[in-house]
Amino acid sequence: MTTDPQHPITPRQRVNTALAHQQPDRAPVDFLATNEIWQRLIDHIQPDATAVGPSEYFDPQREALLRHFEVDCRVVSYDMFCNPPESMLKPGATVEWWDVLSRSTPCRMWRQRLPNGELYDILGRHTRVVENPTGAYEESASYPLAAAQSISDLQAFTWPDPDWWDFSPVNAILDHLEPYHVRFRIGSVFEVAWQLRGMEQFMLDMAMTPELPQYIMERLTDLYVENTRRLLEQVGDRLDMVYFYDDVASQANLLMSRTMWEQLIRPHHARIVETVKPYGVKIMYHSDGALRPLIPDLIELGVDVLNPVQADAKGMEPQGLKADFGDSLCFHGGIDIIKTLPQGTPADVQNEVRERIRVLGHNGGYILASSHHIQSDTPVENVLAMYDLRLRTE
Repeated sequence: MTTDPQHPITPRQRVNTALAHQQPDRAPVDFLATNEIWQRLIDHIQPDATAVGPSEYFDPQREALLRHFEVDCRVVSYDMFCNPPESMLKPGATVEWWDVLSRSTPCRMWRQRLPNGELYDILGRHTRVVENPTGAYEESASYPLAAAQSISDLQAFTWPDPDWWDFSPVNAILDHLEPYHVRFRIGSVFEVAWQLRGMEQFMLDMAMTPELPQYIMERLTDLYVENTRRLLEQVGDRLDMVYFYDDVASQANLLMSRTMWEQLIRPHHARIVETVKPYGVKIMYHSDGALRPLIPDLIELGVDVLNPVQADAKGMEPQGLKADFGDSLCFHGGIDIIKTLPQGTPADVQNEVRERIRVLGHNGGYILASSHHIQSDTPVENVLAMYDLRLRTE
């Protein structure tokens, strides 16, 4: 792709060129990290947030860091725009927007925080903070639907209503993010469902009483479809991509049989894709692990971009993915968060970046990013090595 020095390519144009399976001026990049990594980088770099300006919806320092690294992509998320009734707050709960450990972008994220520090998100998941040697995570504190025995029990749950969302600020946010490629994060179906029910029980249900997991996933999909429709009706082609996620694989195989996925999971994913496609918006799907057996199905569904490309998972070697699916599918991620980023040297990181761009980025079709959120055990110098601008243009 040739560029005019007087009219430089925008980040949005760069990403869209790559997603059209054409070679952009350089490899586009994205950035996702745990809170600990964000703060260490901000402390180290001290990016100038004055040019960003204050925002009710974004952390200006994090946005300034993205601009420092010349990151091309931005995210707006469903949990930025929650406006639930007071009646759904639990006794003593307060609303928390910013102190949320799973906040991997500059976006705010809605939670209600209980006096004991435990949290509930807008979908009803119950979590608590658990520390580890280098940081902390949110993990499940209980499963709100664990005791349900029937559809009527599930119906009695306080399910989120699309009217709890207010997307009226979105156009002003998109004005702020005008040069960048912006995707809307809508949530997950299978993951949220088992996090409400408990994974062991949910997997048993799928095999023995599938009407229960089906009901849970249908209620979630109904919400996502309506929220996404309302947002797209409001913003039109100003939004570039819709992003949903469901981890359905381990490092070695799928978490369920292919038949079970086809019968119980695929129809919900299909509804989401069918909602988005008439608006001319790309679809990005995330699943960790050995997802290769489902990739042809995802392409058939209409998925345009696959994240996160865990190269060490069975069948997910970048060269094979590009050779077999690169004409139909784009890739996002690929830089290993398990070994290379936390344990490698800066040179190791840069060599992997070069290799991913060479293989996955050949003739476009690739957005460079980590293979999940950059974790808290990663040295700052390795993150700096990954985002060395010179690597994108070699």
